[in-house]
Amino acid sequence: MSEEKELTFEEAMAQLEEIVEKLEEGNVPLEKAISFFQEGMRLSKLCHDKLQHVEKQMEYILREDGELEPFAIQEE
Repeated sequence: MSEEKELTFEEAMAQLEEIVEKLEEGNVPLEKAISFFQEGMRLSKLCHDKLQHVEKQMEYILREDGELEPFAIQEE
């Protein structure tokens, strides 16, 4: 089995949107719908994991003095 190139977030989202459109049409055979659903869940997890990784990166921002500090959003 060949190694699959890791999808970017945008590529995974585009594929996920295509799957959702196909499933929303409603004329997909059950076996194919299950296959689409499984692939959609895999893509959803990939997107979620990528977002979590970016969120962790954004927890720290560079201050003017070059030191890292926790990033917090100030709510009004």
